[in-house]
Amino acid sequence: MKLSTNLKLSAALVAVFAVVIGALLYVNRSGAGSTAASGTAGRTVDPAVVLRDDTHLLTSAPDRKVVLVEFLDFECESCLAMYPTMERIRAEYADRITFGVRYFPIPSHTNSKLAARVVEAASRQGKFEAMYQRMYETQTQWGESGRSQEPLFRSFAQDLGLDMGRFDNDLGNPALAERVDRDFNEGIDLGVQGTPTLFLNGTALPPMPSYEDLTARIDAALAE
Repeated sequence: MKLSTNLKLSAALVAVFAVVIGALLYVNRSGAGSTAASGTAGRTVDPAVVLRDDTHLLTSAPDRKVVLVEFLDFECESCLAMYPTMERIRAEYADRITFGVRYFPIPSHTNSKLAARVVEAASRQGKFEAMYQRMYETQTQWGESGRSQEPLFRSFAQDLGLDMGRFDNDLGNPALAERVDRDFNEGIDLGVQGTPTLFLNGTALPPMPSYEDLTARIDAALAE
């Protein structure tokens, strides 16, 4: 009887352990955090995998010597906090570095994936940059909402002068959603655990680097 009780207790402890491990794996897989995890920093991967042929570029250098890639979520407050720094970086370095952005919508954010799809739909009409900026400029209006913000996002598309028939068709196109999902899934494979996550020439940077830290790293890469 005592042995049976011990076996039951052991089984219960194993079950609890399995649940805890399973939950941790789920969090890591889903990228549930809204800030880049420090565990990713320092990891180096093939730069060609970080910057894909279809990655949206905000700046482009002919030599591609220095490549900066950001995995972002338009509903992420940390991404919004990082946005002014990234705007300064791309203005200062213009055609000296290649700066690309990739989608990493956090599953726990109600409208993050929809926002990414809206930006991608806008890109099909040459308005990626304009919609990218609009999402951050208005995030405090729609972020953290439990309701779909599609009507508001459609008004952004109208303001930018998009062909709304084409926009709606693109927004509902499964291939467009797959494009967003591909960025997210490849981000997971690269070790991205949250947003924003920055890669400089294939090396993951510490989370939320300051403008000074980021420019120092870019300058060093340019000088190599």
